[in-house]
Amino acid sequence: MNASPLTRRSFLRNAAALAALTAVRPGSLFAETPKATSESIVKSLFDTLTAAQKKQMCFPWDYVDPVRGLLRTRIENNWRITKPSINTPFYTADQQAMIRAIFEGITSPEWHARFDKQLKDDVGGFGNRQSIAIFGEPGTGAFEFVLTSRHMTLRCDGDSTGHMAFGGPILYAHEGEALREKPGHPNNVFWHQAIEANKLFHVLDARHQALALVEKGMPDEELVGFKGRDGKFQGCPVAQFAADQKGELQRILKTLLEPFRKSDRDEAMKCLDAQGGLDHCHLAFYKEGDLGNDGIYDNWRIEGPSFVWYFRGRPHVHVWVNIADDASPKLNSFQDSIM
Repeated sequence: MNASPLTRRSFLRNAAALAALTAVRPGSLFAETPKATSESIVKSLFDTLTAAQKKQMCFPWDYVDPVRGLLRTRIENNWRITKPSINTPFYTADQQAMIRAIFEGITSPEWHARFDKQLKDDVGGFGNRQSIAIFGEPGTGAFEFVLTSRHMTLRCDGDSTGHMAFGGPILYAHEGEALREKPGHPNNVFWHQAIEANKLFHVLDARHQALALVEKGMPDEELVGFKGRDGKFQGCPVAQFAADQKGELQRILKTLLEPFRKSDRDEAMKCLDAQGGLDHCHLAFYKEGDLGNDGIYDNWRIEGPSFVWYFRGRPHVHVWVNIADDASPKLNSFQDSIM
């Protein structure tokens, strides 16, 4: 398939849902607007796909891969959900622009440059060794767009995946200057999140620090399935924190959510509130994974009945996120597809 040169006119001709767009942000492609959301761009992209393209990267809503299981909810730290890379002639230039616009729409504009640095470091730039898949048929019911690569699994579902934030489990990660990063993780775009979490640890009193610090038994990084209201969680119960410490954890959670679009941030908080909020969560820091034994804990986890935000900083940063408004068997079955 030959890729034609990208122009604003040709893009709009092939993506009618973007007709409302009137401006181009410096350094980016096309912005998401109330009339042209990432979901509507997924529909426009789908409408341009040839039969040959759909055969390789479109699937029924609940397609089960013989090796990977329920493919729509699969998550790994280094994979391509389908074989064709975005920046290849498999996709036209207009289609590549739409994929980029979807990505920009589901992430915060303030974070595009940082995501681009992560992608440049880890896969050589956006679209390189990255792939997409579409589940279901946009415009006719439930559908989901999934973008994958090394160190990235992001979703766009238009709330098709009921009761789940981000459309299902996601992963963001970065290898900064080396495969095995040094303490302090130089130039890692996500490390500041751990710095903020550690600030809270060091203002806890000695009793709560002792509860929060896990000496041994750090979970495998992909273990982010829900434990439910009767689950046993590592770390200190947030309900035991003082009011100002709870407020600090709320600020940290806001920092964690900053890279993503407002609608997904809001949905994540709605799901958390439905299970009782942070008071029903635990906060754990892991001593065994402390690079340099400097007391700045590289690995930590916020976990509740159906809320997991697991920051793994060894050997470099991987962050696994899984959030729903309850831990019913139907929702928890999604974990069968997590690597």
